[in-house]
Amino acid sequence: MKSKVLVTGGAGFIGSHLVDTLLADGMQTLVIDNFDDYYDRKVKEKNISGHLSSPHYELVEADIRDRNRMEHIFEQWKPEIVVHLAAKAGVRPSLEIPHEYVDVNLAGTVNLLDASVKNGVSKFIFASSSSVYGLNEEVPFSESGPTLKIASPYGATKAAGEALCQSYSHCFGLPIAALRFFTVYGPRQRPDLAIHKFARKMARNEPITLYGDGTTSRDYTYVSDIVSGIRKSMELHARDYEAFNLGNDNPTSLLALVHLLEDAMNTKALIDWQPLQIGDVPKTWADYHKAQSMLGYSPSTNLETGIKHFVEWLREEESLLP
Repeated sequence: MKSKVLVTGGAGFIGSHLVDTLLADGMQTLVIDNFDDYYDRKVKEKNISGHLSSPHYELVEADIRDRNRMEHIFEQWKPEIVVHLAAKAGVRPSLEIPHEYVDVNLAGTVNLLDASVKNGVSKFIFASSSSVYGLNEEVPFSESGPTLKIASPYGATKAAGEALCQSYSHCFGLPIAALRFFTVYGPRQRPDLAIHKFARKMARNEPITLYGDGTTSRDYTYVSDIVSGIRKSMELHARDYEAFNLGNDNPTSLLALVHLLEDAMNTKALIDWQPLQIGDVPKTWADYHKAQSMLGYSPSTNLETGIKHFVEWLREEESLLP
């Protein structure tokens, strides 16, 4: 028997790539997504267009904040594994509407944890973020390092989500893996994220906005490596709570990223320099030894190759590039 997997946010960027692999392996997959209007619904509809014809796929349009609906779905479908990717994402928007981030990322997560405990879920995977490390100066970031120098409401909700997961694992014996994603990119990347936004503007010869002096750096991680980490965490035989970094152990400066895009697109970026933004952190850098040791996680796509794959996708899917 193949596992029954419930994926929240399964129509999004990372979620749809994960579902690709679940369906390819013949797993019964239920996706819950509310098609949040943070960006155009058509983007998500395109993400899942290849899933709808699979006999192993089911889609429910619902909001994880709807407690009664979540309980009904769990009671009816009885998932064995829950992969909880749904969230209000983004650092800067979380400064403007923090109450929504708390509502979705905390209340929604509690609803799913409760439903999982009540319905005998065997494993719960929580999508966390490198944002839990905030302004931590001990690099590379390790799971045993401090996570209390939070720099944004978004990061705070992810750290609090991890704390909720840890408490549910302790109190109710629910095995949980919290996966701290480090700046995920690749085909289907959300249109508001830097690489996608920069590429679109560069294709139209419009200026891109860079904050600070270009030296802030991120540990960019290709989406297929992230999905591999999620799949490996689903196979982990653990009885309690574990947190894992899923990153690339290769921080790259903002300006170096722009140069890689310039090379891949054969163009020159016009840059509008602006001061650093509130909530931004100077660096993210993943130590993934724990994930490597316990999960067998080993990222295989370097940034230069990943950027080329992304640009190829953008050229084919959106006809933006010559």
